[in-house]
Amino acid sequence: MAISSERIEFTGSGGEALAARLDRPLGPPAAHALFAHCFTCSKDVFAAARISTALAERGIAVLRFDFTGLGSSGGDFANTNFSSNVDDLVRAAEYLAAEHAPVKILIGHSLGGAAVLAAAERIPAATAVATLNAPCDPEHVRHLLAAAVPAIEAEGEAEVEISGRRFRIRRQFLEDIAAQPMQARIGALGKALLVMHAPRDEVVALENAGRIFEAAKHPKSFVALDGADHLLSRRVDAEYVAAVLAAWASRYLGDGAEAVPALRAAPGEVLVAETGEGRYANAIAVGAHVLHADEPVKNGGDDTGPDPYGLLMASLGS
Repeated sequence: MAISSERIEFTGSGGEALAARLDRPLGPPAAHALFAHCFTCSKDVFAAARISTALAERGIAVLRFDFTGLGSSGGDFANTNFSSNVDDLVRAAEYLAAEHAPVKILIGHSLGGAAVLAAAERIPAATAVATLNAPCDPEHVRHLLAAAVPAIEAEGEAEVEISGRRFRIRRQFLEDIAAQPMQARIGALGKALLVMHAPRDEVVALENAGRIFEAAKHPKSFVALDGADHLLSRRVDAEYVAAVLAAWASRYLGDGAEAVPALRAAPGEVLVAETGEGRYANAIAVGAHVLHADEPVKNGGDDTGPDPYGLLMASLGS
């Protein structure tokens, strides 16, 4: 299925502008999902980008964004903590609800998995939560900072190197992750839960998945990501995660929602269908090829594709 990918911006919990990307099918989405990336990563890390794109191809729109102080978002990472990340997730959900539709699916990779578990109670429209190689408690990241912990506690802050990049961590970050009541939150989740974890994950051990699963009440499911690494860096693993997620989530979307089928045309046939996104957006199938048409903003459209006159000129030119 052809998709669109739109750069957007919304205001985070601290008032900073947060950079985001919304991947969505050309037709009306079956649901909207929110993706939380791993610790110190960005929205464009391979797992986030590939899984979001693959879900959009299956009819589920996905918003992924850079937490405060990371990637292209504003703010100072040193002033953030786990709680501020959770607050950013809630703000992202509020943005989607205001501009598109309420979030139905929460997806979190690594520490982002712990974040969506913590944020779920504050996003009531969400009916399904999925974690990917997630720790059962955010304090798990303390081991990544182990060498710097004495300096952080003694001096109030220190620079640490994570994945080849340097970050300033303050004492308040350690205090915040130590104070999170994750077991109680998971037990009171009240939403469908899917725990996906690589058995040989060398960053977050499999026992974390077991603790999340044991703390949660039904409905809950577990899927082993056999052969995958922590970052889900192989394309085949990201595709598998997206396929399982889409199939699993369809059971909990309500109203009989299913993934939107791709617009298809027979050889030599041309089909044009309104997408339902905006006033003038259309999907165009020319045989196996799918194009997108819209009107510019000045004419009342959303400018998500060329207007009909532009497509005509392109046809003549080609």
